[in-house]
Amino acid sequence: MTLADYLPIALMAILGIGFAMFSFVVSGLISPKSPTPEKNAPYESGIVPLREPVSRFPVHFYLVAMLFVLFDIEVVFLLAWATRFQELGWYGIAAVGIFTLLLVETLAYVWKRGALDWNLPRRQRNRQVVARTEEAA
Repeated sequence: MTLADYLPIALMAILGIGFAMFSFVVSGLISPKSPTPEKNAPYESGIVPLREPVSRFPVHFYLVAMLFVLFDIEVVFLLAWATRFQELGWYGIAAVGIFTLLLVETLAYVWKRGALDWNLPRRQRNRQVVARTEEAA
C-alpha cells in the first residue's frame, strides 16, 4: 500500500475532527448565557437533593462490582473456547468442564458467604450481633 491509499482515512479523520470543533464553537456562540440557581443546582432523577449524603457507598457495592467483572471475564474465556470447540475435541470439553466446575464452586462460595445478599437483617452475622445486644439489655 502506498501513502495515497491512506488519504481517504486521513480526510475522514480531519472532516470528523473539524465537524466536532465546528459544533462546539457554534453551540458556544448561540447558546443562551443566563445561569440561574435552578440551572446550576445538581440534578439527579428529577429529585432536588435536600441534604448531602450521610455516608459513602458501602463496601458491599464494590464487592459485587468486582465479582461482576470477574465472572464477566470468565465468560469471555468461555466464548474463546466456543469458537474453537471443534478443534479442541474431548480435551477442550474436559478443560471447560473443570473450568465451569471451579466457576460454579466460586459462585457457591461467594453466595454462601453472603456477598450477593443485600438484605441486611437476614445476614447471619447481623443476627448474632442483634441477639447479643438484646441479651445484654
